[in-house]
Amino acid sequence: MKHLILRRIHYAKTATTGELSVVDESGRVLVKVSTLELPWMNNSPRVSCIPAGKYRIAFEYSTAFKRYLWELKDVPGRSEVKIHAANYTRQLKGCIAPCLSHGDIDGDRIVDGLNSAKALQKIMDALAPQKDSVIEVL
Repeated sequence: MKHLILRRIHYAKTATTGELSVVDESGRVLVKVSTLELPWMNNSPRVSCIPAGKYRIAFEYSTAFKRYLWELKDVPGRSEVKIHAANYTRQLKGCIAPCLSHGDIDGDRIVDGLNSAKALQKIMDALAPQKDSVIEVL
């Protein structure tokens, strides 16, 4: 079964950045993209990234996004934690945004995610046709 590994690289007061990999059964990395998350704020809902850990993920329809997305399950004190496209931390409420690289799109000195929709599609394509998997957040 293919699964995800999110390796956080930098925690800042305004954002958390990292790398998200799709890994096959033998441990081979199929796809690797960058990530953008909210800063660590003690797992406070809607303002913090989630705690490190291993979580079940399911490919489900999101009424908020009106499309199928991967959702993390059984995150302590949290619900509706998705992997979705977002270029700015202000578009996140505790979710994980894949991106192709980081930059400052709007000049506000807060790191942004570039080409997030393309990165999300890479993750989706690499995990297909699975509907269930796991993500390890390190």
